[in-house]
This record gives sequence, structure tokens and C-alpha cells, in this order.
Amino acid sequence: MKKIIYVTGNWSKIMSAKQILEPLGIEVDNVKLETTEIQADTVEEVAIHSAKEASERLKCTVLKNDTGLYVEALNGFPGPYTHYVDEKLGEEGLLKLLEGEKNRKACFMEAFAYCEYSKDPIVFKSITKGTIAPEKSGKYGWSWDFIFIPEGKDKTMGNYPDEERCLMWNTDAYHQLAEFLKNKED
Repeated sequence: MKKIIYVTGNWSKIMSAKQILEPLGIEVDNVKLETTEIQADTVEEVAIHSAKEASERLKCTVLKNDTGLYVEALNGFPGPYTHYVDEKLGEEGLLKLLEGEKNRKACFMEAFAYCEYSKDPIVFKSITKGTIAPEKSGKYGWSWDFIFIPEGKDKTMGNYPDEERCLMWNTDAYHQLAEFLKNKED
């Protein structure tokens, strides 16, 4: 079984990675390690930088991700600045920016950077489409979960318990990574 070190302290991310990758023959372990979060124009660039730094520091193969909320009416804002905007404006601030806006389409883009020690990272992406609710709703999760309605649902992520919410995210990147690793061994 191939082993990968997922650099995160987020239990939800670890659980999702294990649920998807381990049945595909990839053992997931994790290390909580703070890396430099650069300011960049894309979540891919942030993930690449963090993965390279973590791989060099740990001297092993790692998986690192970065996620951004992209709101269509705001020209993709906050995008790679999602964490910063969450700290400074929060959900209420984002809802205020969208007051009177009819186009509430949004998506979460998650970039996974797989990095073998002393090599350049390879990126795999997942996109979860949805809309921004007119007001906060729910009691589960955190942050954007209270205003993001995933495509095909009529309530925010915050209305679903952890075990349901975890299944609502697009997992294409995990499957792309597993396929890449499978083909790499052949």
C-alpha cells in the first residue's frame, strides 16, 4: 500500500482523504505543520508553495491543499484570499457585499499539491459548485458553511451534520491523485 502524508490539522480533511484514498490502496497519515501561506492569485500557487515547503522540511512525499471560495458576482473574490476575508469580513461581510445581487453563483475550488521530496509539486483540483444564501443558516460546521448552498441542495452546508457535509464536497482531485499514483507505479 502506497503511503502519503497529508499536511493538515483539519480532522474533516483527514477523514475525507482516508475515506476516499485508502480503499484505493493509498494509506493516509497526517502531520500538522504550519507552512508559509503566500499571497498569490490562485489557490494552486498557494498549495504548490506550501507542499514544496512541507516536503523539504519533512524530507518526504506530502499532500497539501488550499481552498478558495469564488463568487461569480464579485469576479471570483475572495478566491485565494478566502481565509483572510473570513477573518476580516466573515460571512456577514460577504453577504453585505452581495446585497441586492441576483447572481449568487459561487464555487469552492480546492487545489491539492502532491510533492515528492526534492521534486516539483503536481496539482489536482476539485470544484464544488453552489450558491450563496441570502442569509446565514445552520448549526453545523464553520465559516462559509453557514452561507454556501451546494448545487442540488436547498439549504446551506451548515444545516447538515459532519458525516453528511463531508460527502457534499467534490472529490475529483482525490480520484485524480489516486489514478496518478496507480499509473506511476505501473
